[in-house]
Amino acid sequence: MKKFVCAVALLCCALAVTGCPKPHEELPNLPAKDYEAALPPGELALRKITDPAQIPDFTAALRDTSTLRESLDYSLEYLAKPSSTAGYPYGDVPHDRVVASLKAFRAIIDSGQSASQMNETLRQRFDVYQSVGCDQHGTVLFTCYYTPIFSASLTKTDKFRYPLYKQPADMVKMADGSPKVPMPDRKAIESSDMFAGQELAWLADPFEVYVAHIQGSVRLRLEGGKELTAGYAANNGHEYKSVRAELVKDNKIGKRDGLPAMLTYFRQHAAEVQAYTWRNPRFIFFQGIEDGHPRGCLNEPVTPRRTIATDKTIFPRAGLALLTTSMPTRRAGGAIEEVPVSTFALDQDSGGAIRAPGRCDLYLGIGDEAGELAGRAQNEGKLYYVFLKPEMTGIAPPKM
Repeated sequence: MKKFVCAVALLCCALAVTGCPKPHEELPNLPAKDYEAALPPGELALRKITDPAQIPDFTAALRDTSTLRESLDYSLEYLAKPSSTAGYPYGDVPHDRVVASLKAFRAIIDSGQSASQMNETLRQRFDVYQSVGCDQHGTVLFTCYYTPIFSASLTKTDKFRYPLYKQPADMVKMADGSPKVPMPDRKAIESSDMFAGQELAWLADPFEVYVAHIQGSVRLRLEGGKELTAGYAANNGHEYKSVRAELVKDNKIGKRDGLPAMLTYFRQHAAEVQAYTWRNPRFIFFQGIEDGHPRGCLNEPVTPRRTIATDKTIFPRAGLALLTTSMPTRRAGGAIEEVPVSTFALDQDSGGAIRAPGRCDLYLGIGDEAGELAGRAQNEGKLYYVFLKPEMTGIAPPKM
């Protein structure tokens, strides 16, 4: 998501995936804080909580653990790969301790205990770490991303003529999906035929192609109704630049506008799409997935409301996290309201716009409903990670 892997009914906004430094589009209405403030040199994004009074109550997050085991298993599948050891130790947390933590947590949610009993077990057996946030006081901006659904063709036609490209066959990439050898920027790629023959699929709208890039994955609906997923494979190594911010700067949309306004603007000014999208030099390459599951930067499936995207240079890959914030939710009558959220999720994705300890992106799923909710999500909160106490694992802490 991250590797593969946000507001309107058709496409709706967000930033993001899927592994992948997928550059999700940032959202409007940000308070006057620098959520992308970098860590001081040598510091970690997570700080261990030593005062028991500062440890959050996990009870609400444990009342519904549906789909949580599935996401835990994806993290464990990733951690079973030899390559997963590259990101560890994380401070005083070695790779084996993360594995033991996920297995112990899985056993707890399968134990049949009540939510309050599980809360007490967690507090007794697990250490809790908190993101220092954007301000060293734990403030994190939470946004959401999703997988849009677009009509597409596997062959070029008069209607479908804007390509999504596969990763070049000769590309050698690093762990984050960026190339070892510098590659051209978006403008150079799209204004030439340098990757002719590497097309994965064709879309009918150039801005849909761009939305697929910022979300990191896209569901492709082919003629006849068959669907497949184009998921993140790699990027061209260039830094992400927000097209929304460029439109605001040029007074094309308002400071409070997001992807819906962008969609409307570009539908009315189709000739300007290229001029703006070329201002973002970052370019994404895709891979096709027949089973339809978008994948994150760990090359594991992302799970709706259970996968988060963070900056993988400063957060522990595949780790178990707790989010406490507010999120838009559709009520039974159809209205969308902001409701408090306390939920466990797995750190399985990344995003080009998700940088520093003050940013976190939650994956909401596939399609218009997920997109509409994702496009409204923008709230501060706290981000915690839990790891089994060393004495519970029998694993010696790494030498510092």
